[in-house]
Amino acid sequence: MTDRDLALRSADVLRPSDLGADERRPAAIETAPSTDAAHCATIVRTHARTFTLASYLLPAEKRRAAYALYAFCRVADDLVDQATPGTEATLAAQLGDYERQLSAALAGRPSGPVFREVAWVAREYEVPPEPLFELLDGVRLDLAPTRYRTWRELEHYCEGVASSVGEMCTHVFGVPGGEEARRRAVRYARTLGVAMQLTNILRDIGEDIHRGRCYLPEEDLAMFGLTPRDVLTNPGLPRDERWRPMMAFEVGRARALYEAAIPGIALLSHDAHRCARACATGYAGILGAIEAQGYDTISTRARITRRARFSVLWDAWRFRAAPLDTATVGDGPVLRWDLLPNAAAKDHVRLA
Repeated sequence: MTDRDLALRSADVLRPSDLGADERRPAAIETAPSTDAAHCATIVRTHARTFTLASYLLPAEKRRAAYALYAFCRVADDLVDQATPGTEATLAAQLGDYERQLSAALAGRPSGPVFREVAWVAREYEVPPEPLFELLDGVRLDLAPTRYRTWRELEHYCEGVASSVGEMCTHVFGVPGGEEARRRAVRYARTLGVAMQLTNILRDIGEDIHRGRCYLPEEDLAMFGLTPRDVLTNPGLPRDERWRPMMAFEVGRARALYEAAIPGIALLSHDAHRCARACATGYAGILGAIEAQGYDTISTRARITRRARFSVLWDAWRFRAAPLDTATVGDGPVLRWDLLPNAAAKDHVRLA
């Protein structure tokens, strides 16, 4: 049995419900290992401006927990982003070691600031091990040649690297109403994760080209007469008449995913509504920035302005979810992508 199997089987050992009352008492921020928490906070503030702003809408302890999860994910992602031809085996071994450190942390033997914080989060907020390991499985895919033939294949990748994060955060944010409500909230959060990762992909096309990666599904490109080779080898592609409608199509897909995911915010604990709203609308705002620069994310990276980020924060601060009626929220988003009979590519629609 591997360390990972042991972590998955023994996760319940670390549940707060199995501890005595004194052991179950939440760790105050003041008494937390300040250097570990500060280490994770530095990673967040260095790499995630939108999330850093949104996180200030969380209570301090939940913010600390969210920072720990972000740091865990970011270190893994940065590791595989170093990949160049010939380094894959070495990086795979390093990622394997990172996974073993996760297993040890979940078993109560954490090492290093990130894993000490992850062990605390898993214990205090009952974050299950599955999405943590799912994240590592997802980033591991970037060590192999990047090729996604269909949207479903790309969606599976997005689920691994981003829906997993949405599931982790749902446990930190909290879901009143019991296990059934949490299950539904996780479904919405996982859809939001796909929306945000697709946004990342559309924003970072140029950066990914430099790494020899093209994440755009081959079937989507083919609808507009394009191929992954066109994306990887033609720096003038944004001026091609086929590029803008293809990107508009993908932006539309991302917006449909955000639309489907937003109702799930109402299922979260009230003190997490604003942060979740800011994260969702802040990331969705990147789509507008992509449109504003004529869909050219090959020669330049789309960014939302500082003013726009603070506008997102202000709107989220004013946000008040309606009194929760779980019947109106539903069981979770269901998306089906289809072509209308005899329709052109521009008529590709979402049926939900």
